[in-house]
Amino acid sequence: MSKLNPTNVLHSNDLLAQQRDALNVLSEHTKCVFVTGAGGFLGTALCRFLRAVEIEVIGFSRSYYPHLERLGVTQVQGDLKDVTALTKAMKGADLVFHVASKAGVWGTKQSYFDANVTGANNVITACEENKVKKLIYTSTPSVTFDGTDESGINETQPYAKKFLNYYGLSKAIAEQHILSANSQSLQTVALRPHLIWGPGDQHLIPRVISRAKAGKLKLVGKTDKLVDTIYIDNAVHAHILAANELFHDKPKCAGKAYFLSNDQPILMADMLNQILATQNLPPVTVRVPSTIAYIAGGLLECWYGITRKTDEPIMTRFVAKQLSTSHYFDISAARQDFGYQPLISIEQGMQFLSEQK
Repeated sequence: MSKLNPTNVLHSNDLLAQQRDALNVLSEHTKCVFVTGAGGFLGTALCRFLRAVEIEVIGFSRSYYPHLERLGVTQVQGDLKDVTALTKAMKGADLVFHVASKAGVWGTKQSYFDANVTGANNVITACEENKVKKLIYTSTPSVTFDGTDESGINETQPYAKKFLNYYGLSKAIAEQHILSANSQSLQTVALRPHLIWGPGDQHLIPRVISRAKAGKLKLVGKTDKLVDTIYIDNAVHAHILAANELFHDKPKCAGKAYFLSNDQPILMADMLNQILATQNLPPVTVRVPSTIAYIAGGLLECWYGITRKTDEPIMTRFVAKQLSTSHYFDISAARQDFGYQPLISIEQGMQFLSEQK
């Protein structure tokens, strides 16, 4: 177990002990785990944790990843739309982490529904065909976001009635399908981590840094709102704990969705500036009125739609609302039902991030 160091940073012994305990329990229940989106940020971290206790891992991704080969992951290239390939690849697994999805804020409705809705349905079918009994789905808090403040909400919050992009809509439909599939023969759970970050992130942190260097990073709104985030190791730990709970005779989490975070709501400006500080970059101070950002986002969406541009606009209505509203969650249910406790604080995570630059 000494090789367990999921993010290649030196964590304290007590944190590693809790990670070891959860992984050792899981290794008693499963011999082969199937991970969709294995080459992504969360997928790779999950694979690294699982391989640290020598659990066999089959990674299903559209591309080949040398770093997964070095971890000893069996890689299968394929598309979530291909249920036949998915079913064949899953053969021999007894636990599935469905992490893959089309994320981001820009794309056609069809592209999001193919990856997220059809993909989730095909994962369910593949599980049923292979008699896999445990399925953990990586969802998102965006399933409840309607453009207004979310201040300390819990899982009683209904799905949004109106979505500002196809990502949130498609993930909400997929989550409902996953949870509806819960049964005695296939037990499912949906986890909603918010803003996963840490060493190895190829999306959030690089985007913040690149925009800051280009002088394009701005704060939206007159005042900052509180947001929740989750450090990568905490997100993985929650997935492992939820899987362990599913292996109980009467799992508390089966058929349910859970918000996940570091349980440390932080002002958006503070989070951005702490990230910038890890790279010795100056803090962001320039502000744009939220109304202006929203209008600009709508205009850019129209222009990109007319011109059929496929790259992501610098602003959309969804992003404008995300940056000018609060997003923090009550994670009591995750604590109570499968014992989730954040192991690494934002402060510790920033230190690790600084060491990895």
